Amino acid sequence: MKAIVVTDEAAGRAGMTLAERPDPDVAKLADLSGANYGDVVVEVHASGFTWDELSWPSTWVDRRGHDRTPSIPGHEVAGVVSALSYGAAGLSVGQRVFGLTDWTRDGTLAEYAVVEARNLAPLPGDVDFTTGAGVVMSGLTAWQGLFVHGRLEAGQRVLVHGAAGAVGSMATQLAREAGAYVIGTGRAADAHTARDFGANEYVDLENDELADVGGVDLVFDVFGGDLGARSARLVRAGGTLVTIAGPPEVRPAEGRTIDFVVEADRTQLGEIVRRVRDGRVRTNIGTIAALDDAVAAFNPAGRKKGKTIIRVRP
Repeated sequence: MKAIVVTDEAAGRAGMTLAERPDPDVAKLADLSGANYGDVVVEVHASGFTWDELSWPSTWVDRRGHDRTPSIPGHEVAGVVSALSYGAAGLSVGQRVFGLTDWTRDGTLAEYAVVEARNLAPLPGDVDFTTGAGVVMSGLTAWQGLFVHGRLEAGQRVLVHGAAGAVGSMATQLAREAGAYVIGTGRAADAHTARDFGANEYVDLENDELADVGGVDLVFDVFGGDLGARSARLVRAGGTLVTIAGPPEVRPAEGRTIDFVVEADRTQLGEIVRRVRDGRVRTNIGTIAALDDAVAAFNPAGRKKGKTIIRVRP
């Protein structure tokens, strides 16, 4: 099968290459002695890639710490189940699915991917594969940050950093849909996009004073560093700073701090895709490229807006 592979951590995205890799061994998958219990093979139709995942240790080593290069990156997938192993519950061959794959296994920038069945959810027939792949990481990250860790309630004030980005725009939409007042942040050029996704206010981080926002009940932070520290000071008593940027240096004086890594969740994916179907949320996809053009798509000459999705099959 064709796949994007990486072998040199220092090379970053420039080290990506299109190569031939072995197809998943379906016969071995069906044999309990040779397969991970509960796996399925997905015929990949669309795949997503997170820009910093080549810096993650899990891209280069397995759970035992052993080198696993050449690695296939990408962890967001939408496609069709083509084979099942023992214990693969809730799915069937030929079913349309989408989901998030294991960090320490080969990913989805390939014609086929082996995925734990529990990490996948049914993809309705009226949601295309590109949308399915585009909503997985951003949707789950936003959902877990807002509702699982942030305990968001209607009427609260939420500060969403990077509100025009893939994750931030999803967090903005979900928070507004839940009845929150959303203050988005980012570059001046992204103000229109953030408001279009539902931000009630927008802070230009290059020219506006973040402190002028006043107190908030929840901060959804994707940047960390000094911005995260300044944001912590805005959290009201009993509020929460939620971040995906690593442990914060400064914590709210009278609030909670949650640093989390997104997890696969079939039920949450179902909730997210239901909102996509009825128009309450939409994806933020900027570039769609074929697998043959993926290396160029992930190494753009300039800054690109929105998420890049690879269409592995037309």
